[in-house]
Amino acid sequence: MGSTTATTVAQGGSFLANILPLVVLFGIFYFLVIRPEQKRVKKHREMLESLKKGDKIVTNGGLIAEIVRVEKYFFKIKLDDKVEARLDKESIVRKLDDED
Repeated sequence: MGSTTATTVAQGGSFLANILPLVVLFGIFYFLVIRPEQKRVKKHREMLESLKKGDKIVTNGGLIAEIVRVEKYFFKIKLDDKVEARLDKESIVRKLDDED
């Protein structure tokens, strides 16, 4: 009976030794990939929520436009004096600052 207990303890230690590298790899993966991506998504969402009429933006396609009206899922944008369009909010890459 004594040897059975020793074998069980040894197997338990072996399990911990086998699972520890996986936990460490997940931790590294989390801090190098998942967490920075979550921060980037949060920053982009905050930028979209802060956009208002008159802001200049850059779209995924590289167009520079001015926001005319803010809607729930879309922006009405002005590309030129005569050209207006609706743009999905997720298609906006960034807001142009005054110095851009």
